[in-house]
Amino acid sequence: MSVRAVRGAIQLERDERRHLLDGVRTLFQEMLRTNGLDEDDLVSVIFTATPDLISEFPALAARELGVRDVPLMCAQELDIAGALPRVVRILALAETERSKREITHVYLGGAAALRRDLVRDGASG
Repeated sequence: MSVRAVRGAIQLERDERRHLLDGVRTLFQEMLRTNGLDEDDLVSVIFTATPDLISEFPALAARELGVRDVPLMCAQELDIAGALPRVVRILALAETERSKREITHVYLGGAAALRRDLVRDGASG
């Protein structure tokens, strides 16, 4: 078994607490489902948000799903001119039998434009 990194991102329509938590929850669940993972497989998860998202900590969405025994951390993305606004990114480290090539990264909504090279058909939402 190896530790693999699973990436994901979602662009939100607005900075509103419930909208942010719902979007992050959807993204996180899709990342786990697509890669056949559950909470016991997770080593740690980092959530980042662009500076225009201030209504809530994105990691709260995972806690609301019942993720309790996994270290979660939030950070702010760099404020780069021209960057896609209202984006939450997730980097989850997980133990899995899957190879690096078998990991599916999930980019939802407008965030699919961030890494078309990593998105597989059907995973971009």
